[in-house]
Amino acid sequence: MTEFAHDRVVPFKGSALNKKQQVAAMFNAIAFRYDFMNRFLSAGIDVSWRKKAIKQLIDLEPKNILDVATGTADMAIMASGILHPAKITGIDISDGMLAIGQKKLEKLGLQGAIQLLNGDSETISFNDNSFDAVTVAFGVRNFENLEKGLSEIKRVMKPGGRLVVLEFSQPKMAITRFFCNLYMKIVAPGLGKIISKNRSAYQYLDESIKKFPEGKIFTDILDKLGYRNTNSKPLSLGICSIYCGEK
Repeated sequence: MTEFAHDRVVPFKGSALNKKQQVAAMFNAIAFRYDFMNRFLSAGIDVSWRKKAIKQLIDLEPKNILDVATGTADMAIMASGILHPAKITGIDISDGMLAIGQKKLEKLGLQGAIQLLNGDSETISFNDNSFDAVTVAFGVRNFENLEKGLSEIKRVMKPGGRLVVLEFSQPKMAITRFFCNLYMKIVAPGLGKIISKNRSAYQYLDESIKKFPEGKIFTDILDKLGYRNTNSKPLSLGICSIYCGEK
């Protein structure tokens, strides 16, 4: 498996823990403010990004969906409302995030439609050809080994199944990129320290975005791993992108 620069980006430099363990610890620490920070830092645009990503699956009419790096289950809940599948399974390595997601499901009465499990994207505990579609919203940057995670996702998808990835990217326009970089490097970590008491999480966000293999590089990785009909769609001047690939 190829190692990419973002695979080596970790939240806590100098820690003896591996990336996976550090990411789990980081999300456990910020789970109580995660949803608020998402809405606040993106001015609510992240909601429309998720909707656009989920709508990439409408024509497929998937009945069984896996949401990888589900976090507090925002993507799974929205997919349930838009796509109405028989079942959605959300997996994440952070128990703190899953606990908040479970409370959301109970409040909405969605326990029968969505199941949340502690699970690792690189060793998914399901049989081959189990899911009609897989979604990953702002999670692939956190994979310890990107190719291994994407290969596992392909393994558990049925032939004809579709992967939809939503991930931050860097704007191509110089002026937009300048202000976006300024915001992510200075504003987001500062607000993260004030609101969630965790500056390092948002410094990690900035660094992992800059080193992530985005755009055509990412679709080339999907092609290399055997995905077909791969494509990418930049959103909001390239601040975020949707990637699709089929098995």
